[in-house]
Amino acid sequence: MLNQILSKLEDPEFPLLSPNIKALKFWGLLLPEIWSKKWMYIGFHISVIVFTATEYAEIVFVKDNMNLLLTNLKITLLATVSVGKVTSFLLWQNHWKSIINYVNEADKVQRETRNIDKEAIIEKYTKYSRKITYYYWILMYTTVVIVITQPMYKYFSSEIYRQNVKNGTETYTQVVSSWVPFNKNVIPGYILASLYQSYAAIYGGGWITSFDTNAIVIMVFFRGELECLRVDCSYIFGTENVAVSYEEAKTRMKKCHKRHVELVKYSRLFDSCLAPIMLLYVIVCSVMLCATAYQITFETSALQRFITAEYLIFGVSQLFMYCWHSNEVLYVSRDLSRGPYESIWWSRDVSEQKDIRILTEQFKKVIVFSAGPFTEITVATFISILKGAYSYYTLLSQSQEN
Repeated sequence: MLNQILSKLEDPEFPLLSPNIKALKFWGLLLPEIWSKKWMYIGFHISVIVFTATEYAEIVFVKDNMNLLLTNLKITLLATVSVGKVTSFLLWQNHWKSIINYVNEADKVQRETRNIDKEAIIEKYTKYSRKITYYYWILMYTTVVIVITQPMYKYFSSEIYRQNVKNGTETYTQVVSSWVPFNKNVIPGYILASLYQSYAAIYGGGWITSFDTNAIVIMVFFRGELECLRVDCSYIFGTENVAVSYEEAKTRMKKCHKRHVELVKYSRLFDSCLAPIMLLYVIVCSVMLCATAYQITFETSALQRFITAEYLIFGVSQLFMYCWHSNEVLYVSRDLSRGPYESIWWSRDVSEQKDIRILTEQFKKVIVFSAGPFTEITVATFISILKGAYSYYTLLSQSQEN
């Protein structure tokens, strides 16, 4: 049954990106051409953006309670990143479509012209893309389900909490801490607020999963394309047993040069779309990880500790996947210049060997993704963010103890 469901996400027109494109369309990041559907999705987007504003408004009412403030803050900041993602994707829709079209066409060309070496690379990055997409979806919606159901679980599992709510010493636990223009501490208001909060959590989760998995799979493609390009460079002059003519070698060299020029062009376009979001991500994750770690330390309820720990895992995973895959693209890009020298260049004329130098000069243009103008997205950056979050956590813990 699961295989049948997953098979419906496949599309032969998009052999690599089909599940990601369908997710982008389903959650409205790739807007439909039909006017009525387009404005329906825009309405959905605006409703969640308004909800994020109500989360900030709620800070005024919970600022005196450190635990509630941190809970609100970490979710509000994550929602802010989500709003940034969807807003940037909609504003730069043509850029994203251009990137997606390039990835799809370049991927299809490699699938049509694959050899034994490239076949293994293509199969590997396709399977990996599916795994990273589906596992990310599972992780995200596990988090969403826990967030939505934890107020209900707390109410039915804790008799003390129920009594405290009835006698007015505690308020109802919210799905997501947000302000509403009515009393949410009575049953009708609480139900209405919970429905709106649950809707925002589900839709916001859709934003995150569709945007992140699409961006990460594109990074995976860039790495795969660089590996395939290196393989093709190693066959520029054919093999020792079957060498090719000078004209054929020159044609192959031109094709490799053109592929790398396009790869650099679209990787830079991709980086220009992603960099502002990653800058916001770096700032938000530092604060969010600090707040979540602090709550785990001082939380007394086992249920709340579990929820907070799961939220921490999700937050760390989000940032780590970007840093890890960007790091892989960087190092594969640096190794690309070895490709031409893995060919039988040493057996050719000096003039042909000089042509190899031109190609390797082009390959020196390293592909790397960034977080704004300040830092590259690498594993080293991820470690620095964790260190920074730990420093903030230590400072916050000491201030509370004093």
